[in-house]
Amino acid sequence: MFCGARAARLLGEPLNRRSTAVSRRRLIAGVSASVIALSAACCVAAGFLVRGHVLGRLYNDIVLDNYDHFLPCERLPSSAEVNRILEEHQDTVEAIKEVNPGFVFVEIDDWSCSGRADIVISYASHQDRLAIEKIIGGDTFFGVPYRLRNI
Repeated sequence: MFCGARAARLLGEPLNRRSTAVSRRRLIAGVSASVIALSAACCVAAGFLVRGHVLGRLYNDIVLDNYDHFLPCERLPSSAEVNRILEEHQDTVEAIKEVNPGFVFVEIDDWSCSGRADIVISYASHQDRLAIEKIIGGDTFFGVPYRLRNI
């Protein structure tokens, strides 16, 4: 498993410079290809983690017990649309607040993105979050993105 002139001397084999050079080139080519492939895989994985907000989602979910949609302002509905949806589904808003009265709040965030809005639901415990998510039943509140905040 040795290669090169040193290996030939150690094994007592006659030194063949041509085969030694070929072996060295093959070894270098194999190592280079492996390093390039590993680097490409790392770049793809890093891009996936950053673009998909994977680390942010994990931190929010596991450490903070929060949920965030990570949508840019351009993809949020207008403030008027969010107000209309909340008014139309006031019974669902009240059901969310009744999960833990006085400790669950539903607000419209129309200050972060000018002319655009989403819903912020604040709650006191993980059990509250689970109950709220069960009431909403999806990634949006009737088409409006929402964020969950453990307070």
